[in-house]
Amino acid sequence: MKKYFLLLFLLFFSIYSFGQIKESQEIDSVFSKWNNKYAPGCSMGIIKDHKLIYTKGYGLANMEYNIPNSESSVFRIASTSKQFTAACILLLVEKDKLSLDNNLKKIFPEFPEYAKKIKIRHLLNHTSGIRDYLQIAYLKGLNDDDYYTDDNVMKWLVNQSYLNFVPGEEYLYSNSGYWLLGQIVKKIAGINMAEFAKKEIFTPLGMDNTHFHNDHTQIVKNRASGYVLDNNANYKISMTTLDMIGDGGIFTTINDIKKWDDSYYKSKTLSRHFWSMMTEQGILNNGKIIDYASGLRISKYKGLKTITHGGGFVGFRAELLRFPDQKLSIAIFANRDDINPSSIAYKIADILLKDKFTENIFKRDKKNKIDNPEGKFKLSQLSGDYELSPGFIAKFFIKNDSLKLFQRWDKSNHDLKRLSNNIFQISGNEYVSFSFSNLENGFTQTLKVMEGSRKTITTTRKKEIDITRINLKDYLGVYYSKELDVNYSFEIENQTLVLRIDNKKSTIKSTINDIDEFSTNRGLVRFQRKNSLIYGLELDSGRVINLMFKKITDTNKNYN
Repeated sequence: MKKYFLLLFLLFFSIYSFGQIKESQEIDSVFSKWNNKYAPGCSMGIIKDHKLIYTKGYGLANMEYNIPNSESSVFRIASTSKQFTAACILLLVEKDKLSLDNNLKKIFPEFPEYAKKIKIRHLLNHTSGIRDYLQIAYLKGLNDDDYYTDDNVMKWLVNQSYLNFVPGEEYLYSNSGYWLLGQIVKKIAGINMAEFAKKEIFTPLGMDNTHFHNDHTQIVKNRASGYVLDNNANYKISMTTLDMIGDGGIFTTINDIKKWDDSYYKSKTLSRHFWSMMTEQGILNNGKIIDYASGLRISKYKGLKTITHGGGFVGFRAELLRFPDQKLSIAIFANRDDINPSSIAYKIADILLKDKFTENIFKRDKKNKIDNPEGKFKLSQLSGDYELSPGFIAKFFIKNDSLKLFQRWDKSNHDLKRLSNNIFQISGNEYVSFSFSNLENGFTQTLKVMEGSRKTITTTRKKEIDITRINLKDYLGVYYSKELDVNYSFEIENQTLVLRIDNKKSTIKSTINDIDEFSTNRGLVRFQRKNSLIYGLELDSGRVINLMFKKITDTNKNYN
């Protein structure tokens, strides 16, 4: 009997000790905000030399039954799924059933003529120019809780008369490209991509708790529920009835993602040639190499190579960060939308690889110096508006002697902390930083927004305009988009130009950018004139550019 109890003790001790590492306490402190037994959180796994050396769940997977998150909780991983879609395509390429140079028009003849120039490799690299279907849905007035089908998405895409740009000319992330890749797998393989991936990837790799979720009514054991905070700081369930896969749709666990990570280094299922194709970065028409490969971003962090992808949809957020040369990977899957797994993953990397880094992410050579050689800028010199992309305005302002950021598109405020003379970060998100420069007339004129070690956006201060020259009545009327098949009505409420989509009750406020140019949370609206009269408008909205609307009625007469 004593031997029996001794055996149980040793077994318990070995289980309890499994996955404990010397940095565990420091890593747990990174998750302290999310380690709440009454709130949703996340699951984390650290893989080193093919071993899951540390894994832990924080917070609840299900608030209704008080089920905690763990390494076996099943999460929706949103756009982190894209690498599995790319994998399905490349397996078909390896089987000689598909070529990366096949064009979209040949596979789906119903597309306009521009599809002849879109190759599969363009879809994989986000260089196709195809407009993003999620943004199209948003511009049509649909929300995450609205229902539409694959047939609807195909109709929307075929209905687009134009691309955002000539295929191969630019990089612009597009969920449409990866949704189309999923449709291509279905057409070429003769089975749905969910079945194909299970047969060719998940079953051979032993990923028994991973699948493409193309049926929202499907029962999933150990599923974590997604949550968001409402305006009263109470949690509510945030799921979706959408069944699209390709751009997202993978449900998986920390334990399963470890098996996928193992396959990168050695696998009987996935060849070295396969992984070589997966990590081959895209090349633009001008020869420039981009950091996006096939569902993966290839970059560097503090001098070390990284292979990574994150994702976010409804109440879920995810990140899978791999340092291939160090054989270290960090996976974080969350079931709440107010967490940034990417930032957290890099914080964990800072702990585990602090002796391996070869450069500081804020160092630059003399030709690309980001710090201010003249000393610290005054906060008053930094305040002002910067347009990060068409219609998306970042407002920097001072409150309580601190620099703050107000994002006009989602009406969110963020505290900023100063890192050096002219570099700031969002508090709690050390992965994104802002660099101000080019002092003229008492204000900085240039803003660089950097994500990790990459410079992502460079923009300039918005100029002051004379709004007294603008007559809001000029813009009143109903405008129709053939590509969206939707009406936008512009009205005046409380001396502000507002937008109503297809006569819905709610209105969307606008702010004046310039003469004939307004910002809304739907994007940048540029009204078009001929002989001083407004005849239409163009809309730029993130991943949808130059969308045309024709003015069909004039309601100016209603405003005397």
